[in-house]
Parts: sequence; structure tokens; C-alpha cells
Amino acid sequence: MINGRTVLAIIPARGGSKGLPGKNVLDLAGKPLIAWSIEAADASKHIDRCVVSTDDHEIAEISKQYGGDVPFIRPAEFARDQTSSMDVVTHAVKTLNEQGQTYDYIALLEPTSPLRSKTDIDQALRMLDENRESARAIVGVCKSESGHPAFSASINQAGLLEPYQSEKFGVLRRQDITDLYYFEGTIYISETNHLLDTLSFYSNKTMPYIVPRWKSIEIDELFDMIIAEAVINNIDQFQNSEGIS
Repeated sequence: MINGRTVLAIIPARGGSKGLPGKNVLDLAGKPLIAWSIEAADASKHIDRCVVSTDDHEIAEISKQYGGDVPFIRPAEFARDQTSSMDVVTHAVKTLNEQGQTYDYIALLEPTSPLRSKTDIDQALRMLDENRESARAIVGVCKSESGHPAFSASINQAGLLEPYQSEKFGVLRRQDITDLYYFEGTIYISETNHLLDTLSFYSNKTMPYIVPRWKSIEIDELFDMIIAEAVINNIDQFQNSEGIS
């Protein structure tokens, strides 16, 4: 709870991952991938309840072993390849509403962002709650550096490179370009009513929660698992260098 307002966190974990089969229960630095999100939510000062929404009984059992709350098994109709995160969120919210449980804020914690910490969750909630007059949601973003369009090129019909944003190539310094940010998966939080009305965490009432590059790793393939484990094994260095936890 934050300033009298209740918070529900939802961790979506489908069993049919294609890019990295079984990724939600694969070992990452000594524990299943999904356990990282469960433990961060449980350590949060402001989350009142965190539920794991899954269609998979193995994921459900492993989640429970790490303290996860699995109040239902997600129906197959909400566990297809084309099922969106919003479908999962609205199903969970409506299911809990039918049980008489309502919440003021909804936080979506994708298990594919294991470097998210309890501090990230609580800071994002405080930022949103403190800006309720202008914002209704907050999402994780990361500064675009090497992927900035100013450093991008296209390939023309002759098979040659041509600049993407200008008429000629030029050497740009990072400090001379406009800062841009890309959406990443660390955190999504919204006022419940606003979320159910818009069916999106993104709107002109969404504010940014800026995360450093090392926290923005999303697990989609084996490469990401290897990089994430390397970061975890050296996490003190990252935290000390940026003064965050």
C-alpha cells in the first residue's frame, strides 16, 4: 500500500515459450528465472499482493516453492502465442474482482526482466503516486545510445549504405544528439481504472522510469541468459558505479 492506495502485482508466465523453451523456470545464477521477479515483489514495501498468472503446472509449482501466490491456473484461451500481456492482466484483475478483491494500482512484472529490484518497484510506485495530478501510469525506459537513429543507416537498392536521418554521412558526438529512450520491460504500473479504460500502460498520461542499460536486459534467448548471469555475478560493480541498488 502507498498513501492508502492498494497495489496488485501480476507476474505473467506462460509455459509455451518458443525462443527459449521453458525459460521461466530455467536456472539463472542459482534459481529459476521467475524466482527473481517473485522475490523482488515480495520484498517491495508497497505491493499488497503479487500473483503469478500461468497456464503451466510446473511453473505454478516452482513459483510456489519460491513464495509465489498462484490463485488460479490461467485458461488456455489466455495462453496462446497471440495472447497479449494486457489480456493476461485483465483476466487476472477480473478474476480477483470476482473474488471481491480490488486494487488501486496494477503493476506488471515480466519475469523476463530479472535485474529489476525491490527498489525499482518502490521508486516507480512513489514517482507515480507523487505525480497523480498529471500521470496515470509509469513504464520502464532506457536511454538509446548505440541504437539511436542518428547512428543508423539503411541499405539502398544498389546495395550501398545511406544515412537514415540526413542527406550525407557525418560523425556525430553523443553529446550533440537529442536524448531518446526505448521501451524496455523492467516495470509497468498504472492506476487500475485508467488501465481498464485504455487497455494500455502507454498513453499521454504515462511517465518514464529510467533504468540503466545493465538493468534493461530482457530474457528472450540463450544469449540474454548468459549476459544476465554475467551481470548478476558482477552486480556489486554496477551498483557501486551508478549508486543504485
